[in-house]
Amino acid sequence: MAKKYSSAEKRHRQSEERRLKNKSVRSSVRTSIKKFVTLTHKKEVSGMEAALKEMIKKIDTAAQKGIIKKNTAARKKSRMQRLFNTLRAAQ
Repeated sequence: MAKKYSSAEKRHRQSEERRLKNKSVRSSVRTSIKKFVTLTHKKEVSGMEAALKEMIKKIDTAAQKGIIKKNTAARKKSRMQRLFNTLRAAQ
């Protein structure tokens, strides 16, 4: 940590706070994806639909805040939507 300049100390504090917030958001995105994938393995369509909506919302929020890149968000949403559509069509 910086010792000489108070502005450097403040910048360090701010970056640490941002890092922890970003880590929390990234973790919640991963958790929602895992929740959706486990529901797809169980083939629970009603639960999958709700989990998909929640997951998309979290991914969009993270992309909007710049925590994940926009193309990464689009790719994740596309893959999960395609998985949902194939399972829904199979039933």
